[in-house]
Amino acid sequence: MSSGFEMADDSGTAPLEIPFTRFIGADGVPVAEVPDFALDVSEMVKLYRAMVLTRTFDERAVALQRTGQLGTFASSLGQEATSVGAAGAMRREDVLVPSFREQGAQLWRGVSLKELFLYWSGDERGSNFAVPREDFPVSIPVASHVPHAAGVALAFKLRKEPRVAVCIFGDGATSKGDFYEALNIAALWRVPAVFLVNNNQWAISVPRSAQTLARTLAHKSIAVGMPGEQVDGNDVVAVRYVAARAIERARNGDGPTLIEALTYRLGDHTTADDAHRYRSDDEVSAHWKEEPVSRLRAYLSRTAGWSKHDEETLVRECAELVDVAAREAISAEKEPVGAIFDFQFAELPFGLRSQRAATLAAEKEAVDG
Repeated sequence: MSSGFEMADDSGTAPLEIPFTRFIGADGVPVAEVPDFALDVSEMVKLYRAMVLTRTFDERAVALQRTGQLGTFASSLGQEATSVGAAGAMRREDVLVPSFREQGAQLWRGVSLKELFLYWSGDERGSNFAVPREDFPVSIPVASHVPHAAGVALAFKLRKEPRVAVCIFGDGATSKGDFYEALNIAALWRVPAVFLVNNNQWAISVPRSAQTLARTLAHKSIAVGMPGEQVDGNDVVAVRYVAARAIERARNGDGPTLIEALTYRLGDHTTADDAHRYRSDDEVSAHWKEEPVSRLRAYLSRTAGWSKHDEETLVRECAELVDVAAREAISAEKEPVGAIFDFQFAELPFGLRSQRAATLAAEKEAVDG
């Protein structure tokens, strides 16, 4: 494990070395002294349960999409530790600004399984979270939500609220202008934000190596004068530890941080993708040896006596929860078609008002037939 980082000195020069943190190796064996929370069995089981529940949800969502009961879906297979670890470091009053592969963080924060199923079926109610009310909905456009997070954090600063905006996005987002503009202004204004790159090595079919010559994605923080660091994104202990430090740094008025979590997308980009077209099975198989769920399970078995019975019970409980939520979402009364217009603006602009009217008229004509 590497220690923290230094800000630029008065001469304007900045350190070029990026620290990297890992506590638990791929085999579940600690490679450094773990933080105190990793010695709390109940807390570690909670993190493990969250990752297993996320993977169980993903499996069911993919199955539902394949049978025409759900829309296009983006699985987080192999990346559960990044989103769960980051969310585990947040306070309830903080705000999550997610991309489209952070269901682990959303579930940890209180978004329900049913709401997630509704969202991916195209139902607007899937973004109307009962809990947490102020977290942002999923952002499908790449990087467009990163400036939103900077704005949320600026609002916290102006209101003098001890809250932090945590924004998660993929490696492809770091190639977009939205990302650079948001980081520049966030660093300049020292807003309370944490920007977390979920670097799964592939921006759809574009590998990280074809996106940038930067030594690491975390190095992109240096140009704007922001601290940057890397973490093993398959080690939930390391992600939570690094995210917690950055969040508290932001909360204390010391500005934002860029964290690059190194992980790997074990599945397709979405259910509309076929990753076999651009990467080999051998490459994917090699990364299965590093995946986060089996890593934490091995750690729990070694340190807390996690048993086969414990595992089977947890898997069964998660499957039952997902089954109930899926049935409720699929059987829910469908929204009126006009709902797609109803949550965009406080008052719809003229162009959208006319589109809404035309859509409702077309629906009525189809029904009246």
